[in-house]
Amino acid sequence: MRLILIVLLGVMAFTVLMFTKIVPYLSFEPAIDFLTTKTDTVLAKTDFQWGFYVHILSSWWVMGIGVFQFWPFFFQKYALWHRLLGKIYVFSILALAAPSGFVLALYANGGLSVKVGFGLQCFVWWLTTWVAWREITFRHPQRHVEWMLRSYAVTLAAMSLRLASYVMVYVWHTKPIETYLTVTWLSWVGNLFIAEGLIYAGFAQRMLRYQEFEQK
Repeated sequence: MRLILIVLLGVMAFTVLMFTKIVPYLSFEPAIDFLTTKTDTVLAKTDFQWGFYVHILSSWWVMGIGVFQFWPFFFQKYALWHRLLGKIYVFSILALAAPSGFVLALYANGGLSVKVGFGLQCFVWWLTTWVAWREITFRHPQRHVEWMLRSYAVTLAAMSLRLASYVMVYVWHTKPIETYLTVTWLSWVGNLFIAEGLIYAGFAQRMLRYQEFEQK
């Protein structure tokens, strides 16, 4: 569990960093960072505007919420908060983050491969979150943890995309288009492979055993 805690601390630090990146966008000015890559025609579209601002905000807070959901001390000591934050996490992804991300995928630069990559990511994000919620409503705690791990793996694609981009550009010296096309898929598919490895290694059982032990 120590490795998991180290990873969660890293995610928390990244979440704080992402907040500093989001704040400038709240001025609603078009000439800011990512928005400068879009044409005036795209920036003028209402669905893109709503999709962008809903996505950056909802994706940010679900990433932060996820840190606490997988923190053993938190979900054992504060079960009510765990359930409340879990509902916010699920609702935010199903109703806000995933649908808005799909809208942005339609306007993604880089061609069909990128649009399909981001679009499929949002579909998998929505589906894994919905299954995780469904499993806990049927009182299947182990399967719930497993599917939540898959969901959070896709949530962390934002972090993986930036880390992978940095390594590819500054370590492997790949071209921008090569980097972009690769990380579009690697950022979330790679995370899912890691999640499957953790599930195979018994991550869910350990989380549940830890909770049961602490409650005795």
